[in-house]
Amino acid sequence: MSWFSPVFPVGAYSYSSGIEWAVESGDVTNAQTLLRWLRVILTMGGSYCDAILIAQSHRAVVDNDDRLLRAIIELATAIAPTKERFLETTAQGRAFLATVTAAWPCAALERLGNGETDPIALPIAAGVASAGHDIPATPAIHAYLHGQMANLISAGVRLIPIGQTDGQRLLAALENDIAATVERARAATLDDLSTSAFRADLASMHHETQYTRLFRS
Repeated sequence: MSWFSPVFPVGAYSYSSGIEWAVESGDVTNAQTLLRWLRVILTMGGSYCDAILIAQSHRAVVDNDDRLLRAIIELATAIAPTKERFLETTAQGRAFLATVTAAWPCAALERLGNGETDPIALPIAAGVASAGHDIPATPAIHAYLHGQMANLISAGVRLIPIGQTDGQRLLAALENDIAATVERARAATLDDLSTSAFRADLASMHHETQYTRLFRS
């Protein structure tokens, strides 16, 4: 739970995954529209892909399949849809790897290097660390998605703005979607990696040139 908390030192608070532009453009204006935006990301967008990547990298470590793990590492960075999404996942992946290696070292993490020479996406670092510490994939993915949604809700609370209580209502409203996404990801293969969140990708692209920004993505 510490690893996937929004306050874990990976800098998650500085990323909005394009929500900052969605607010400026008028796509997200209140709690209801933020919920709809997050539900798409979670069930049909980047978060769903992250969940699959955690499950697959976790399985590769458990099966001691270094060849598959290396392929997943390369795939995870190759499918980043925008420059800022690439920065978001690799910067957090590197920070996650450094912190977990320092505080919770295990042999599995040594397979990833330090994340400097070969970029490591955050879900890969999360999957490998979980497997290395015998944390089952299902609770690991659930905690990851819960933390990710909590962080994006926090961004929305600051940007729209909405109240903290509304933010907690949004997180509660997403719990069933989080659980369902975990189950889908556990049953999926790498061939199931896909998204239907095109507007979110456009938001990330537009954010690169947004005139004023509070967030890095």
